[in-house]
Amino acid sequence: MIRWLALSALLVVLDQLSKFAMTRVLASGNGIEVTPFLNLVLVYNRGAAFSLLSSASGWQNGLFIVIALAAAVWIVWLLRRHANERLFCTALSLILGGAVGNLIDRVLFGAVVDFLDFHAAGWHWPAFNLADSSITIGALLLIWESLRPRHSQNP
Repeated sequence: MIRWLALSALLVVLDQLSKFAMTRVLASGNGIEVTPFLNLVLVYNRGAAFSLLSSASGWQNGLFIVIALAAAVWIVWLLRRHANERLFCTALSLILGGAVGNLIDRVLFGAVVDFLDFHAAGWHWPAFNLADSSITIGALLLIWESLRPRHSQNP
C-alpha cells in the first residue's frame, strides 16, 4: 500500500508546486499565451468541476472539504483492501492525489487554484490544474478497468 500512497503524495507535491509557481508568475492578473490553444491564467474556483456552485454564498467550501475528506478515507480503505490490483490502485492513487491537492487549496484559500486554459475557435474549456487532470485520468482508468474482461480464478 505504501507505493500507492507514495504516488498520491508525489502528485500532491507536484500539484502544490505548480500552483505555487503559477500564483507567483500570474500574480499581476495577466494571463500568458503559451500556444495558440493554451493560456496560463490565474483562477480561484470556489465551486466544483466546471465551477458548479461557484456563485453560492460560501457554504459550498465546507461541503467540498467534507466530501474530499470522506473520499480520501474511502480511497485509502480501498487501496488497503485491493493493494495487489495494479490498475485499480493506480487509478485510485491518481484520484486521491488530486483530491488532496484540491483539498489543500480549499483549506488554505477557500477555493481551488486553477491555471490551465485550453481554448479553440473562441471557446474556452474551464480552467483546471494538475490535481483536476489527475482526478480525470484516474476516473478514466477506473472506467477502463471496469470494462476489461475478468479472468476467472476457477476454470
